Amino acid sequence: MKKIIFCFIFYFGAISFIKACDICGCGVGNTYIGILPEFKKYIVGVRYRYNALKTHVGVGGATTYLTTNESYSTAELWGGFYLSKKVRLLLSVPYSFIQRENQGNHSYKNGVSDINSTVFYEVLNKQTFFKNKILFNSLWIGGGLKLPTGKYSSMNDTFVNENNLFQLGTGSTDVAFQAIYDVRLQNIGFNMNALYKINTSNSSLYRYGNKLTLSGQLYYKFSVKNKFSFVPNMGILYEKSQSDDNRGNPVNISGGQLTLFSTGIEASYQKIATGINWQIPIQQNLAHGIIQSQDRVLVHVSLLF
Repeated sequence: MKKIIFCFIFYFGAISFIKACDICGCGVGNTYIGILPEFKKYIVGVRYRYNALKTHVGVGGATTYLTTNESYSTAELWGGFYLSKKVRLLLSVPYSFIQRENQGNHSYKNGVSDINSTVFYEVLNKQTFFKNKILFNSLWIGGGLKLPTGKYSSMNDTFVNENNLFQLGTGSTDVAFQAIYDVRLQNIGFNMNALYKINTSNSSLYRYGNKLTLSGQLYYKFSVKNKFSFVPNMGILYEKSQSDDNRGNPVNISGGQLTLFSTGIEASYQKIATGINWQIPIQQNLAHGIIQSQDRVLVHVSLLF
């Protein structure tokens, strides 16, 4: 079984799969989508991800009358298939529910977010032996497009810093490049993922900052009669985003870096695969400390063909 970790996504991902949650956290969003099982030709599934953040945080993380709680929930239909023996295409269509709460006042938005497509090419797929154990090596490289299908509402200059977090889409067509390397000795493996996303300006001349995502995941594969398998995993995810740009001017409340500890488990039985992943911030500096990212959760169920 080939183990591939894509966020973003993110991603899942989706990221890798780049969703509306790229917006939250000053452009530092969740692109992790979990460890995928091998599929012969097609894979179709549903993912649900949740993350939250606090904005307008005071000195030392203090809560003030301006402090706002925001949450981002995304239900996503996604799938993939082989274009050829070495080329794999992955597509995702997310639908997001976002809300904001401050001093008892609530705001809501929901709708289709930005659709993403990614093509991966298999550079390496090698099986050798090391101390009488099977050693697997695989390397995939790819690139993708994020389309501006999610609604973006332009804001006036007074509120642009705050309100460009609270969007269903970026309003821009963006490009992502990704490399995934996986090594597994018999049942224990390690996966490394690097993604760089280049954002363009939207029709309102607002551009979200380019983003780098790096991750490393250690996992162990348990199999029962070659029909059922489950894969516990744990690792580190690092995200770094440049500052946003509004009509040629840098946006102060944007950009930054975030490090998360991730842990989860993936399971598959015949043509069904499922999994859950939990991510906990262990270090962050978003928008110079004005924004704080909270825990994230990802759940998925998929069918393999």
